[in-house]
Amino acid sequence: MTTFERIKELARKHGLSLIEVNDKAGLGTRTIYHWKKQAPTAEKLRTVAKVLHTSTDYLLGNTDDSSPTLNKESHPYVDITDDETIYSYRGKPVPKEYLDVIRNLMDSDIRKGKGE
Repeated sequence: MTTFERIKELARKHGLSLIEVNDKAGLGTRTIYHWKKQAPTAEKLRTVAKVLHTSTDYLLGNTDDSSPTLNKESHPYVDITDDETIYSYRGKPVPKEYLDVIRNLMDSDIRKGKGE
């Protein structure tokens, strides 16, 4: 599977079009479509990996694990507090209103001294 095909597959799993992924990554017009015939730069590939919550290794075909554990120490480009982050459950995006409920529950537990 090519880098383009992996991006397309993950975008579909996240409920996004390639154009949406392209825009969220801040790339030029239809940049991802150019990757059918030419390799992306490392920086552009990193931004797409961030949008799709995967690693560049997965997108490049170096691993078949599309959802590695990401943290700031091993992947400093990941912003785990980013509101643009797409959270998923069973391959489907979690609606914002669900995330708000989860955040409120977690904030409540933190205030009570739990979850630390």
